[in-house]
Amino acid sequence: MAADHVSLTVPARGEYARTVRMTASALATRMDMTFDDVDDVRMAAEESFVYACDFAAESSDITLDFSLDVDELQIRVRLADGSRIADEDGERGAAYATFILQSVCDTFEMSSDEEGPYLRVVKCVGGEPEDAER
Repeated sequence: MAADHVSLTVPARGEYARTVRMTASALATRMDMTFDDVDDVRMAAEESFVYACDFAAESSDITLDFSLDVDELQIRVRLADGSRIADEDGERGAAYATFILQSVCDTFEMSSDEEGPYLRVVKCVGGEPEDAER
């Protein structure tokens, strides 16, 4: 089965967090994830979005790319053009977001490619085997 891809682009403003949460929840539910896993995906999507908002220019957009495969849901969050340097409060927020994302996801990474920096989170259907006791 080929993976389905869904992209969501919203303004980099907190009032769109609900849209991001609801989209992530709907996609996780479609994959027959457990209630707890759906909640983890919802939280991961929201924290990723809020993190991206903290470092995006006020007038920019944030794109979340969801990939739904048989055994996992992957979310890539890319910052739009116009990202800014974080201040001390932004760094604390980033550390908090990183802690949350590492706690609720099976995989979490911050990286960059030719298009710029992005966050990638993965939630496996049923969790990873070595993660079963979490």
